[in-house]
Amino acid sequence: MYPTFATPHNFLGTANRDREAKLCVAGIPFDIGTTNRPGARFGPHAIRHASRMLLDGDHPQFWVDPATMPLADLGDFSIALGDIGESLQLIETQAQGLRHLLALGGDHTITLPLLRALASRVGPVGLVHFDAHVDTWPDSFGQRYGHGSPFFHAINEGLIDPRRSIQVGIRSPVQRSVHDWTLQQGVSIVPAMAVHEDGPAAIAARIRAVIGDGPAYLSFDIDAIDPAFAPGTGTPEIGGLATWQVQAILRRLEKVRFVGMDVVEVAPAYDVAEVTALAAATIVWEYLALLSASPDRSQN
Repeated sequence: MYPTFATPHNFLGTANRDREAKLCVAGIPFDIGTTNRPGARFGPHAIRHASRMLLDGDHPQFWVDPATMPLADLGDFSIALGDIGESLQLIETQAQGLRHLLALGGDHTITLPLLRALASRVGPVGLVHFDAHVDTWPDSFGQRYGHGSPFFHAINEGLIDPRRSIQVGIRSPVQRSVHDWTLQQGVSIVPAMAVHEDGPAAIAARIRAVIGDGPAYLSFDIDAIDPAFAPGTGTPEIGGLATWQVQAILRRLEKVRFVGMDVVEVAPAYDVAEVTALAAATIVWEYLALLSASPDRSQN
C-alpha cells in the first residue's frame, strides 16, 4: 500500500484505464470558454493530486470505500488547441459509449458536449446544477459557446428536461431577462441565500422532488462554494455555500438516479493550500459513495 504522498496521480490512485469499466473518470483540460480568469485547464491534474487524501478508509455515512469501486481513470480527453467548436466535437466523441462518466474540468463549457453524448444514449436527463451562475446566457460576450451558456444550449437542444432541472447556489449578477427566461423554461433556481436560510435537509428534499425518479446528471461548478472555502476558480462570487453544506446536501441524494457528473472550474493557480482541489475531489468521492449506496444505479 502506498503512503498518501506516493500514491499514483490517477484519481483515487486507480491503475485501471479500461473504457469498458462501469465507472470512468476523465479529465478535460479545456478553459478557452472562460470570461474572467483562465487556468481551469490545470484542474484535472490538481483534482487527481488532491484525491490521494481520500484513500484512508470508508465513507463515514455510507460505509463504502469509493476507491474499491469498478473505477477507471482514462486520463485526459484530447482537445483542439484554441478551437472551441472542434474541441466540443472531440469531447462529445470521446465521451460516447462510456457507461458512466465522471468528468474533471476544465471550464463549464465542457458540460454541453458531455450532455450531448449522454442524451444520445439515454435521452433528456434531469439536471442537478450547483453554481454561482445560471449559465443560461445565450452567448458569452458574443461567443456562441462559452462557460456562461452550456445550459442555454442544453435546453434548446433538448438534452435536459428543464422541468426536472434545479440550480443550487445561484447568486451572481445576472440580467433579469436571462433569469426570467431560465424560470420560464421550467428550471428551478435555488439562491445561495435560500440554502443558508432553509438548510441542507430542505434543499435536498427540494432537489429530490424536482428530479423525481428519472435519470439525472450532476454538474458541479466549484464556484458554487464560497471563495473562503474554494478560492481557486476563475469567477469567484461571495456569499456561497460552505463545503459542509455541499456534503450535507449530497449525502441526502442517494435516491436520485444519477447517470453521470462533472466538477468544473477548478483553477489551481488561484488556490490556497489545495483546498479548492480537495473540495472538488471530495465532491467526486461523495458522488461515488452515493452510487455505492445504490449499486444498481452505478451500472447505468
